[in-house]
Amino acid sequence: MRAIAACLVLLPFVTVAASDDVPQTGASVSVNYVLVPFTLFDKDGRAVRGVREADVSLLVDGAPVKTDLFDETHDSPVSFTILLDGSGSMALAGKLDSARYALRTLFANRLPGDDYSLHIFKEGAVREVVPFTDETDLLLRAVDQLQPYGKTALFDAIVKMPDKTILGRNGARAIILLTDGLDNASVQDHNAVRQILEGVDVAVYPLGFRSPDPNASTDETSIDVALLEHLARTSGGQMIIAANLAELQISLRAMLEELRTQYLIGFAPTGRGATRYRRISIEVAGPVRSVRVRGGYRGTEPPPLNIHPMQRRK
Repeated sequence: MRAIAACLVLLPFVTVAASDDVPQTGASVSVNYVLVPFTLFDKDGRAVRGVREADVSLLVDGAPVKTDLFDETHDSPVSFTILLDGSGSMALAGKLDSARYALRTLFANRLPGDDYSLHIFKEGAVREVVPFTDETDLLLRAVDQLQPYGKTALFDAIVKMPDKTILGRNGARAIILLTDGLDNASVQDHNAVRQILEGVDVAVYPLGFRSPDPNASTDETSIDVALLEHLARTSGGQMIIAANLAELQISLRAMLEELRTQYLIGFAPTGRGATRYRRISIEVAGPVRSVRVRGGYRGTEPPPLNIHPMQRRK
């Protein structure tokens, strides 16, 4: 089975940093295999299980595609890469405390086989603090020892995120980006972030946490909602803004349930045609009310199915 890549972005804090190996803005990103994780929901918003391959059609730019991979996972262990912002505003408005709470909630809902790594971003650099392990106390101690300082480079962190999904022992992978969604120091911009996400199999779950301190600085407690919504739409994730710790806990548990209950469909582009962004959609027969799937991929033409997708179900 091919790896499922997913990404959660939590926002209780500030972001991240650039590195010498960050791709330059405008770089062309293309994929050799398109892996499409997706989640199905019923009318009550609950994840739907047990859908057959014959009832699912993948479309690219509205045309049906011939696929060579279909799988369903549930209650699967996940490899989580945690990218924690270590910049100065992390020390303000209870953001670091919120980050610790989010991590404790994540760890409290772990399943056998889950593993985690911790990377900290600040002052233009990213450092692996804890390699992949199932010993969560190591990560919590490292976060307790964090001394935030410096500026935030959120775009640069997002551009680097896909490189961090290749480690870990599980096929299902997630990136946890702990940030408040602000940016005041990136070399990269929205366009670089968009191009990187178009070329990788990553679902982004922006989970924002607004500061409980009503007197905190607006500049430090606001969230770049537009950016995070864009990340969610492009990648097939969902943005959630939590107003308090109780909502944060509920949202994290719901995210984990969705992450562990996914379908996976895939195909290899033909190599013909221009390398460009191509939009993905899913059609499903049966009691499915909505589908959450990545927005598309950057690459060449997909293999055509040559029949209308509804004909597959007759």
